[in-house]
Amino acid sequence: MNQRRRFLGWASRGCAAFVLGGPAVQVLGDTAGRQALFARAAELGVLGEPDANGIRLLPGFSSRMIARSSRPVVAGSDYRWHGRPDGAATFETPEGGWILVSNSEVKKVDGGGGVGAIHFDANGTIVDAYPILSGTDYNCAGGKTPWQTWLSCEEVDRGYVYECDPFGVVPARVVPALGRFKHEAVAVDLDNGHLYLTEDEEDGGFYRFLPDGQLPDMDEGRLQIAQVVEEGGVARVVWHDVPDPAAVTTRTSHQRSEATWFDGGEGIAWHAGLVYFTTKGDNRVWSYDTNSGRLDIIYDAATSATPHLTGVDNVTITASGDVLVAEDGGDMQIVLLGPDGLVLPIVQVVGQDQSEIAGPAFDPSFQRLYFSSQTGPEDRDDDGIVYEIFRNG
Repeated sequence: MNQRRRFLGWASRGCAAFVLGGPAVQVLGDTAGRQALFARAAELGVLGEPDANGIRLLPGFSSRMIARSSRPVVAGSDYRWHGRPDGAATFETPEGGWILVSNSEVKKVDGGGGVGAIHFDANGTIVDAYPILSGTDYNCAGGKTPWQTWLSCEEVDRGYVYECDPFGVVPARVVPALGRFKHEAVAVDLDNGHLYLTEDEEDGGFYRFLPDGQLPDMDEGRLQIAQVVEEGGVARVVWHDVPDPAAVTTRTSHQRSEATWFDGGEGIAWHAGLVYFTTKGDNRVWSYDTNSGRLDIIYDAATSATPHLTGVDNVTITASGDVLVAEDGGDMQIVLLGPDGLVLPIVQVVGQDQSEIAGPAFDPSFQRLYFSSQTGPEDRDDDGIVYEIFRNG
C-alpha cells in the first residue's frame, strides 16, 4: 500500500505540471553541466568501426547491452525479458533513477505481447525488472504521457491502446475511446490536450483524439481522422469525427469518404507544437503543426539529396528538438534529421541485417539513449537485444 501511495503521489505531480502548462517531465537534477546527447548535430562527426557489441558509433560514444530476450535482466530473477522488444520510453523515479518500458511485438497466440520494465538507480545500475502489461497482442509502439504513464498499442485488426503504470503498481487498463484499429503509436499534445495516433495499414489514417474532459481522463471523447487539403500551395489538415471508433462493421479509416490515407503509419512524437510521424510505405517523415494545421514532408527518401534513411519506423526527439528515426531494416541505423536538411546516421548495428531497430528512447537527463535490435543476430523472436548508448567519460 505504501508503494502504491508513493506512485500515485509521484504521478500526480506529473498531472499537475501538465494541467498548469509547466514541464511535465523533469530532467534529472545534477548532470554536472554535461551536454545532452547529440547536441550541436552538425559537429557530431561520422560513424566509426563496429565496437565489441557490433555497434557503429559517433566519436566519443560507447555501447552496452542491458537486456536480451528469454534471459533474466537481473541475475537470479525469475523474470525473463520479452521477445521482439519494440516501442519504448523512460520515466524518472523519485530517488533520481529511471524506468525503461518496452513493448513486446509478439502475437498473443504465441504467448507474447505485453510490456516489460527495467528499473535503473541514479547511477544507471539495473536494480529490478518486471512486467507491467500481459495477455495482449502484438504490442508495437506507443507513447509516453505527461502524467507519467505508458500507452501501449496493439498492432492488430481492431487492436486496443492500453495505459500502463511504469512502476507496475497500478494495474494496466484498456482505453476504448482511442478507437479500435491497427494501432502503431500515440503522442500527447501538451499545449492543447489532444492525442495523435498512427495506423499501420497501407490505407491507414492519421488520427486525433479530443477528450471530453481534461487529461488524463481519456474515458470519453471524439476520435477524428485527417483529411489533407491544399490551400494556396500549402497542405493543411481538416479533421472529421469517426462515427464508430469501435469499428464494429467498418474499419475506422474507411468510415469517412473525406479521409486521406497514409501508407503505413509508424512512429509519432510531439515537440513544441509540432507532431512528427513516419510512413513506411513511402519512406517519409511528416511534420504537422497543431496550431496552424499545416502538414509538411520533412524527409522523403525518394527525393532527398542524402537518402541515408529508409525503412522509417519509431521516432523520438533529442533535447535540441532534432528528430531521431529508427530503421526497420534499411541499413539498421538510427538517423538524426536536423536543421538545414541534415540527415545524419548516429548509430548502426552491424551483422543483424534481418532484424530491425526499435524503441529509441533517452533517459530523463538525455545522457543515455536506449534502443533495441528486435530479433538480434539470429533473427529469432527470443534473441532481441536492448542496448544503451552513452558518451565516454
